[in-house]
Amino acid sequence: MHERPEALCFQTALQIAHLIATRQITSRAVTQYFLDRIALGGALNAFTVVFAEQALAAADAADIALDTGRPLSALHGVPVAIKDNIEIANTLASAGSLSRLTTISSVTSTVAQRLQAAGMVILGKTQMTEFAFGLSGQNPTRGTPWNPWDAKLHRAPGGSSSGAAVAVAAGLVPIAVGGDTGGSIRAPASLNHLVGFKPSSGLISVDGVVPLAPSLDVLGPIARDVYDTHALTAIIASPSTRDGLNVQSELGNELFPTTPGTVFVLDPSAFPCALSMGTRRVWDQALANLKAAGWTLESWLPNEELDIGQLSECNSMIIAYEGYREFGHLAHDPAQLLWKVVRHRILAGAQISRDTYEHAVAQRVKTTEAFTRAIGVSGVLLMPVSGHGALPLDDEDTNHASIGKFSRAGNYLGIPAIALPAGFDEAQMPIGVQLLSPVFTDMHLLKTASAMAPSLLLDERRPELGRWGL
Repeated sequence: MHERPEALCFQTALQIAHLIATRQITSRAVTQYFLDRIALGGALNAFTVVFAEQALAAADAADIALDTGRPLSALHGVPVAIKDNIEIANTLASAGSLSRLTTISSVTSTVAQRLQAAGMVILGKTQMTEFAFGLSGQNPTRGTPWNPWDAKLHRAPGGSSSGAAVAVAAGLVPIAVGGDTGGSIRAPASLNHLVGFKPSSGLISVDGVVPLAPSLDVLGPIARDVYDTHALTAIIASPSTRDGLNVQSELGNELFPTTPGTVFVLDPSAFPCALSMGTRRVWDQALANLKAAGWTLESWLPNEELDIGQLSECNSMIIAYEGYREFGHLAHDPAQLLWKVVRHRILAGAQISRDTYEHAVAQRVKTTEAFTRAIGVSGVLLMPVSGHGALPLDDEDTNHASIGKFSRAGNYLGIPAIALPAGFDEAQMPIGVQLLSPVFTDMHLLKTASAMAPSLLLDERRPELGRWGL
């Protein structure tokens, strides 16, 4: 058997799966290769814990299973990382907080079970914003991962799934599972030149996941391309939604991209905040590239009920209210070593009345239905992910507020949303755009994204990793 681990770090998960399935390399060799890179790149601070021994045992099991039968999934034998709030029995689930450093999980999450049943190899858990409460990815108490796109200046990695995105961007792992309550998959994906997919609410089980806002929390993949995103989503998706819709069977189909069609584009007058000069340049160029590729772009101006900024504010309020119910007891305890910014965010939830919260929750269904009517069941909406790229870390964690203004509306609506890399700003930091579609049209959105991505990703550069010995 000819093993070629030296070429793996920037291959897609599906490419690596093909090498394993065709016996060009073993899962064990792949796993050892990425474990070695994680050790070399420790200064990136992407991981909270690495399961080296368990990962190699899982890789050996994947190789044996392949020798005695067919692959268990499209990503059989491929290493994967999971966010630090996803529980595995008898391991630490800190959820990014020093307050949980003695908390050992007694259960294994549904998602981790599905990854294992698919023959995937869980390498470890990745850093995150404390309790997932923030979009810049900062976590001074447990250490903020280093965005690998700037080797000199410590910039925001994006959050709250910060370590997951840094690990994929730096080639420490081919693919990762993150969480998205208000943009926490799409933000780090966008700031790291990756694809990040937030599925429809209810598509993927959050059983065994440390919650932030239980009514909003969603899990999903961070990957190199849309095809990897689709493959991992199909593995971890629930057999059916709470409405009885069997989305998993559809996701199990092969992803054939659609031909260019009509896409709605959020009118600039409806942007919830301004774009930086570099982000505006990337946005304008993305639109020009799509038109040149044959896409019909139709300007979409939402009515007052669907105002993106207002929907994002409703989502923020629900996060604050539910987050206080989950962690208020810790925030009130001065002995708990919480980051002051997150402590204040949690305590702010105490000021929200139950009536205000229940009204926002009750409006979600009506607003989601209004969104579907507005763009049609087959409609797709294109909009920015953030007003800017990764900025330097700031003590009060306010510089990246624009991410939430664009991203949280998708969480409030419970709809699928995917971030795609689109270019680089004046500081050479990655800039992404996002696509949204009506609830439970996940496969349609992935098909559209796979067709659109080549026209957006015209600059396939990689981060310079010499600083970290990679």
